[in-house]
Formats: sequence, C-alpha cells, structure tokens
Amino acid sequence: MDQPTARQQRGEAVFQQVFGREPRPGSYPEFLRITVDHLFGEIWTRPHLSVEERELVALTAVTLARTDWELRGHIGAALHLGMSREKIVEIIIQLAYYGGWPVANNGLRVAQEVFAELDGATGGKAGHDR
Repeated sequence: MDQPTARQQRGEAVFQQVFGREPRPGSYPEFLRITVDHLFGEIWTRPHLSVEERELVALTAVTLARTDWELRGHIGAALHLGMSREKIVEIIIQLAYYGGWPVANNGLRVAQEVFAELDGATGGKAGHDR
C-alpha cells in the first residue's frame, strides 16, 4: 500500500477540520483522493486566508453554482466551523443580487432542509447559536 504524501496528510487534516469527519470515498474514490490531495492539501493550505474565510468563499461558490449536493456539505462545514445559521442565510440572501433570485431561493431552500435535518437529528436547534 502506498505511503501518504505530505500533501495528502495536509489535505486529510484540513478536510477533517472543515467537515468534522474523515473523507469518505463513495462511488469515486480516485476523485476524492485528487480532491483531498490537491484542493485541501494545496489550495486550502495556502497563506493569506483562514480556513473560515475559505469556507465562506466555497459556500458562496457552490450557492452560485446551484450545486445542491456540495451546498449541503458546505452549509454543514460552515456550521461546523462556527458560522451561525443567521449568517449563512444572510450570505445566501446577498447572493440574490449577484446570482439572481432563483439562486438565492434555491440556496435558502437547501439551507432550510439542512437546518431541519440537523434539528431532527439532535431534537433541537443544532448549530443555531454557533
């Protein structure tokens, strides 16, 4: 079995920090390896932006791209990193001006679903005051 590279180790550590869990291979383990190695091991570890600032950029990008699967993950990551639900909603509302009302409407719907799932899983308002 191959030894993990320094970049892969950095990527796995950042992924864990952002999402609060280990990367899960799913259907395309090679694509996940590339993502962890390059995106998280190279891009997310560059200087000048904090992990929280990088998450804000990622949340904005996936909202504008209307990629619901990734948006769900990045809403969870933002909450994990301490961003409040209110801040996430406000970011999505502001994006209506840059990406259009349908983009914001979709983002708000996805956020509402994620919040409801978290509330159902915890029996309360998980992440509400974070």
